[in-house]
Amino acid sequence: MPQPVRTPHRQPASVCIAAALITALASSAGWAADAPIRLCVFDLLGTNGDMYNASKDYVLAMQGATGTTLTARAYTDERVAMEDFRTGQCQALLATTFRTRAFSPVTAATDAFGAALILRQGKVDMAASHQVMRLASQTFNAPGAASLVVQGKYEMAGLVDVGAVYGLVNDRRINSPEAMAGKRMLAFDHDKAQAHLIQKAGAQAVSADVTNFATKFNNGMADMAAAPAVAFRPLELHKGVGSKGAISRFPFMIMSYQLIIDRSKLPTGFAQASRRYWLDHFDDALNVVRKAEADIPAALWMDLPPDQVPRYAEYMRESRVELAEQGLYDKQGLKLLKRIRCKVEPGDADCATSSEVSWKN
Repeated sequence: MPQPVRTPHRQPASVCIAAALITALASSAGWAADAPIRLCVFDLLGTNGDMYNASKDYVLAMQGATGTTLTARAYTDERVAMEDFRTGQCQALLATTFRTRAFSPVTAATDAFGAALILRQGKVDMAASHQVMRLASQTFNAPGAASLVVQGKYEMAGLVDVGAVYGLVNDRRINSPEAMAGKRMLAFDHDKAQAHLIQKAGAQAVSADVTNFATKFNNGMADMAAAPAVAFRPLELHKGVGSKGAISRFPFMIMSYQLIIDRSKLPTGFAQASRRYWLDHFDDALNVVRKAEADIPAALWMDLPPDQVPRYAEYMRESRVELAEQGLYDKQGLKLLKRIRCKVEPGDADCATSSEVSWKN
């Protein structure tokens, strides 16, 4: 049956003028209040992963807190997620610092080799190391932190601690820097820091990326790999470890996801509210990490010989200083991380040295 023709309802002139003014103001600010904002989320498990699921809660929270409508899209290839953000197809990116470092080098220093690790009684104190990450997140949340979190058009809008990155080996005898010499170690093509560490140890780099490193390690194409505990079961990394291998309790770093936004596409105050959200949920992410570490069979863990622990720590310190001198790590960020480490553990011998705090820039 034909439908009756309805005459359009005319808005009063004052309403039309107000709407036009709002649109003009939004355009002048570089964003539109009703424009959908796409959040690209890297998660190896796609829409089934913990990070993507966490992002869905975040999207709802930010809409309530700032009135900003975001849509989250999962990517299983981090390179593609980063490229979509870089080319403007996404206005926000939630990914590891392996990729976000290019947009926020100061805040990415949290993930530099050993930068967040606290040593106590010959072992890495993981609780204290996570406290370093928490204090870093609090620092980035401070009202005067713009110089730390803003890099040109980009701003770091959240830090998520996803746990320590442990060394996985197929032979327990690989338990010192010298024992790494000649061994095959997986290295991400895009991460020059990994390549530097491998070369420094005299190991052989085996090219990989986030989509295939687990397959290569599990198939015996490398003797060593590095991964956080949250990846161990989903990627079946026990296959690569085998019956003779282990997971070293001395991690390379504490790994974070960081959320980067294009400042021109989001309203003023969004980034601050976003950073506060992730800080408020710091322990939620940490609980996932602790559960993943507890789920790894105890027999697979390997403690380094006590005399090797300080040598590994020095090895990490030398590496991050060298990488900073090469411009791969941000010096301002490393200065900040050392101050935080020494606040958590002032008795560390490194706190009495000028290393990492004597840089002029």
